[in-house]
Amino acid sequence: MPSKVTAVILSAGVGRRMHSAIPKQYLDLHGKPVIAWTIEAFERCAGVDEVILVAGEQDIPFCTREIIERFGFRKVRKIVAGGKERGDSVLCGLLAASPDTEYVLVHDGARPLVDQKTILRAIDGAKRYKAAIVGIPAKDTVKVTDQEGFVVSTPDRSTLRIIQTPQAFEYKLILEAYEKVAEDGIRVTDDAMAAEYAGHVKVKIVEGSPRNLKITTMEDIVTAEMLLEAPEGGQKPSEIFF
Repeated sequence: MPSKVTAVILSAGVGRRMHSAIPKQYLDLHGKPVIAWTIEAFERCAGVDEVILVAGEQDIPFCTREIIERFGFRKVRKIVAGGKERGDSVLCGLLAASPDTEYVLVHDGARPLVDQKTILRAIDGAKRYKAAIVGIPAKDTVKVTDQEGFVVSTPDRSTLRIIQTPQAFEYKLILEAYEKVAEDGIRVTDDAMAAEYAGHVKVKIVEGSPRNLKITTMEDIVTAEMLLEAPEGGQKPSEIFF
């Protein structure tokens, strides 16, 4: 019997950097809310069995009516309220997953351009290595600085990766990791960090996509619009913008 895969999609953020009264995940992108594009990617993916949407408690009625019902998403089994921090929201989503879930994907609701190949690579990575995250090579030189802004070191760029989501794990492993994070009061900025903190697993990086950008500013909305109009096999983002 195939392993059950649950996707936890995070849509509880307020997006302060957008300087918008509307949270970034509900902004219009090419005729649909950002979060609708995100859910659709997992709805279409044959490797995903169910979706848990984590939203702000006050947004649950809106998400139910204007996102799930309006667009006819069938894989969204539950909408649950998020917590104060990202890690709290992930734990809420994990606890809402079906008991027979074997693997889980955690994805930012503000990454609407994730493609099927990236999702499937993450799932395959979790099945092979227990923990897998998607990333792309760093193009720019990165400097490590001290607290006063002076350069301390320059890491070898060939070893650096820009990390994206989805991040995929054995369900029991990541649930126990986040329970430990919550118990110890540790703040984590991504799911791999939780797995790394709990130990007992090496996290594998699998190939991501330059198109899989995170909507953080209004300029990102413009970029996403242009990418949606460009075929996935056509122009690369670098050929469009640089």
